[in-house]
Amino acid sequence: MLGNHAHKHMDGAALAKRLLENAARKVEQIKHASNVTPALATVLVGDDPASIVYTRMKRKRCTDAGMRPVRIELPRDTSTEHLVSEIRKLGADPAIHGILLQHPVPSPIDKRAAFEAIPPEKDVDGVTSATLGRVVLGMDAFTPCTPAGIMRLLEEYKIPIDGVHAVVIGRSPILGRPMASLLINAHATVTLCHSRTRDLPAIVRQADILIAAVGKPRFVQADWVSEGVVVIDAGYNEGNIGDVDFDAVIERASHITPVPGGVGPMTIATLINQTATAAAQQLNVVL
Repeated sequence: MLGNHAHKHMDGAALAKRLLENAARKVEQIKHASNVTPALATVLVGDDPASIVYTRMKRKRCTDAGMRPVRIELPRDTSTEHLVSEIRKLGADPAIHGILLQHPVPSPIDKRAAFEAIPPEKDVDGVTSATLGRVVLGMDAFTPCTPAGIMRLLEEYKIPIDGVHAVVIGRSPILGRPMASLLINAHATVTLCHSRTRDLPAIVRQADILIAAVGKPRFVQADWVSEGVVVIDAGYNEGNIGDVDFDAVIERASHITPVPGGVGPMTIATLINQTATAAAQQLNVVL
């Protein structure tokens, strides 16, 4: 499958490894300056198998970078009130520097209320309305990790953004919407599509950069994209399958992210990096 197309692959895993090494250096500096080990709390509600795997992976990367992972696991039937009070406790604890609430949270929990309980200075996953507002306005913030990781990947591969047409499929508040804002702030012309968009293939064909974040396996077909497009597959479906029909689309793309090994590692590396930065800010350590 790699063959002649190896040059087209955007290797998120290799770049993520460098970012994590950089995070580990920051953590060393913080420990040296403050005698405190930065800590990331992962909050998991229920027993969704994918979420269990994700939180375990995030804790492992946290440990690898020299940080302290704090594991909070709550039963599936936890009430919104109980979850909010647990998050507020973590927010008030000076020994915790970043808080990650693994989503999706089981219904009928009000996930927005739970996200909003995270103080902005500890919102290392970029999920609060305060963070989203700052991202839209181009202010300093802990940007949602997947869009931030994608921007870093585009920069690494020197993909021009200024003036190009970027198409984003998916409008979630932690991926599609902040992604569109980051691209707009970098001077792209952006079309944000979603499940109700009419004649989606015709719009996708206009893309110079395509960001697929729909959560449907192999959703984007080869005849939807134009020659030379840059394809970022932010989807992750069962069996390590992305939202793009990779084998067919790679024939037309100039660059493409594989699944796995593209966007996923960048998301986690961004989370770890932002946690180190949050710890430095809270402990008044200049990095």
